[in-house]
Amino acid sequence: MTSPSHHAPGTAPAGPGAPPAPGHGAPPPGSEHLLTRVGEVLKPALTHYLDLHAHPEVSGAEARTADRFGRRLAAAGCELTHEIGGHGVVGVLRNGDGPRVWLRAELDALPMRERTGLPYASRDDAMHACGHDLHLAAAAGAADLLARLSDRWRGTLLVVGQPAEETLAGAEAMLRDGLYERFGRPDVVLAQHAAPMPSGTVAHATDRVPMAAAGAVLDVVLHGRGGHVATPHLAVDPVVTAAAVVTRLQNVVARETAPADQVTLTVGTVRAGTAANVIPDHAVLGIAVRAAGEASLDRALAAVRRIVLAESAAAGAPREPEVAVASRSAALLCDPHTTGSVRRAHTGLLGPARVLSWPGSMATEDFPLFGDAGAAVHGERGIPLVYWMLGVADPDARHRSTSGGITSDGAASGVPEAAPPPAPNHSPHFAPHIGSALRPAIAALTVAALDRFAVT
Repeated sequence: MTSPSHHAPGTAPAGPGAPPAPGHGAPPPGSEHLLTRVGEVLKPALTHYLDLHAHPEVSGAEARTADRFGRRLAAAGCELTHEIGGHGVVGVLRNGDGPRVWLRAELDALPMRERTGLPYASRDDAMHACGHDLHLAAAAGAADLLARLSDRWRGTLLVVGQPAEETLAGAEAMLRDGLYERFGRPDVVLAQHAAPMPSGTVAHATDRVPMAAAGAVLDVVLHGRGGHVATPHLAVDPVVTAAAVVTRLQNVVARETAPADQVTLTVGTVRAGTAANVIPDHAVLGIAVRAAGEASLDRALAAVRRIVLAESAAAGAPREPEVAVASRSAALLCDPHTTGSVRRAHTGLLGPARVLSWPGSMATEDFPLFGDAGAAVHGERGIPLVYWMLGVADPDARHRSTSGGITSDGAASGVPEAAPPPAPNHSPHFAPHIGSALRPAIAALTVAALDRFAVT
């Protein structure tokens, strides 16, 4: 797959992100002005984004990212606190009495090599392949803009840079480090996430539809008996056991999950051995399980354990395998009343054609811990969460695909070409179409915060 084309940084085509035409879903007074005001913070936000994208840091190692994010928040007038639950950072902007509105963005990148070919691409074995760099730039940009719009709201804005989202460990670490005790109970926590939809669109889930699935990551160690490849009968090969486990696990979804349930199971990592002529003494699997609900997830995890134990016993392993839950997250259900209000604010900002319904996803998040799913950690219940998907794909790609193709000799063929689908999250080719995505990203977060500050 080729990477999506990109406008030069800082340029934004007319269309997505621009105000809808009067008379067709026209925004209420003030929304168009807000989109214009984003221009005041766009240049520093873009500079911040380009820097973060070029210097990604994986979960637990986000020191530089936290520092740069903190600097942007400080420039917006926020009081800063660093090193919360690891590299977590919180910026506080006080503006009188009123609601406490929290914005959350993630600091970490993924351990993979970028292949976008962009001039600002990462050169290391880490990549912002899930849009966290855009989330950070938009959150800091929203704080900057809200500081300039202080006459339009009253209350306290808290901007959270959360570490280790990709490992589903960072939210819990921040909460266990006293996040809510130190900064006060939020009245709402807002977040957005990049998705391969056209820039200038957002998507909200309808009532009772999870924005993200429940999920767990399992670390499995299969034990064998190491030896020489010339005498395999004197060894127990854990690689063969691992192969049997991987094959058998496919039946968990295909034959053990009801068609009405939504479950995915992926063996994402297989590690074993040090040389081709050595039978190793163990193999390690990393398994990701996703489900639409907790009961389905529990059934799938029980099936994984049963299969791992049975295949290990069938292989004659010298000891039982180790199966450990490395991380687990609940399904993300947003507060319907608060989401409805934010959705109306987004409709006023972008127009009804650009505010979509989200059908749900098998992606996972630790964001639910900021609400009721984390009550056992932070002791609070009834904190509303609002989370929406943010379009980041090239809005002109579809138009170009219908304008006629090019023959092998370079002549226009007149035959429309099919546009390649946008690279999905976690692809080495993924990158937001930043020229058209950054402005609406800042505006969507800002108007959502203003909507919540308006609550008395």
